[in-house]
Amino acid sequence: MRFLIAGLGSIGRRHLRNLVTLGEKDLVLYRTRMATLPEDDLKAYPQVSDLPSALEKYHPDAVIVANPTAYHMDVAIPAAEAGCHILLEKPVSHSMEGVDKLITTLENTKSNLLVAFQFRYHPGLTCARGLIADGVIGRPTSSHVQFGEYLPDWHPWEDYRNGYAARADMGGGVVLTQCHSLDYLPWVLGDKVSKVWGFTSKASDLEIDVEDTAKIGLRFEGGALGSLHLDFHRQPPVHTLDIVGTKGSIKWDLIDGATHCYRSKEKKWETYPLPGDWERNVMYLEQMKHFISVVHGNEKPSCTLEDGIQNLKLVQAIHESDRTGRVVDL
Repeated sequence: MRFLIAGLGSIGRRHLRNLVTLGEKDLVLYRTRMATLPEDDLKAYPQVSDLPSALEKYHPDAVIVANPTAYHMDVAIPAAEAGCHILLEKPVSHSMEGVDKLITTLENTKSNLLVAFQFRYHPGLTCARGLIADGVIGRPTSSHVQFGEYLPDWHPWEDYRNGYAARADMGGGVVLTQCHSLDYLPWVLGDKVSKVWGFTSKASDLEIDVEDTAKIGLRFEGGALGSLHLDFHRQPPVHTLDIVGTKGSIKWDLIDGATHCYRSKEKKWETYPLPGDWERNVMYLEQMKHFISVVHGNEKPSCTLEDGIQNLKLVQAIHESDRTGRVVDL
């Protein structure tokens, strides 16, 4: 199989390393040389700067779209037109422009697309999803996510002000960039969002031109309520999930990765720890294993383009609510 990786920033490099770890050797790099990381680990692979020529010359079986959010469609649509399978980094894009064309092209070429929400491969969240599906805590009634990190610590090797997350022209902002929880929360609950409200603000002292703080409220179709806090300036970082049900509750914390479940009938907590050898990159490895299987035609994408579009619509609804001061009906 031949893979073309578009974008060689930190996530593109991670995908490259994981492909190599999984035994893939036929790799082509499409890059604009905007990345600030060292070049040494890229020298062994063909490098191109013109996408149409690269698709025509190398005929990749799959394309990994890992460039800045605002440029995703510029790569995904030509890749789909060339009949390639696609791993599309989250979020799908910064707007809906071009998304309909991508849908139509994929339908015509019968290519598969997997949206890269790696938290769907976290054992703790997978465990929580299973517990809810099995009715262990009854019917979910409410949920809360806290997801805060200090943006300058993300990529210590570069000026945070130049990174895509900090720039409106690249599709940055805390809601788009940290949309992971807007994907995994409905996935864990097994329910769709019906209404949303949101407040966003440039509240910190960070030198960026996008929002760095968001408070979000959700109403799910099944009647449950949800809330999220997202920010770019929390020190130390926090990423937690709390779910209340009619027969118990679930807590998850990224720090230790374990899932804790309280069963009302037994009146005690049960802990589901991570495997002893688990580390953060395992999420990405499992995601890449799944994508390779999708490319081979052995599996269907577990996170579809439709899932990614629903996530983007939710992001847009949050911003619409902030602009209008109204609850947005999805």
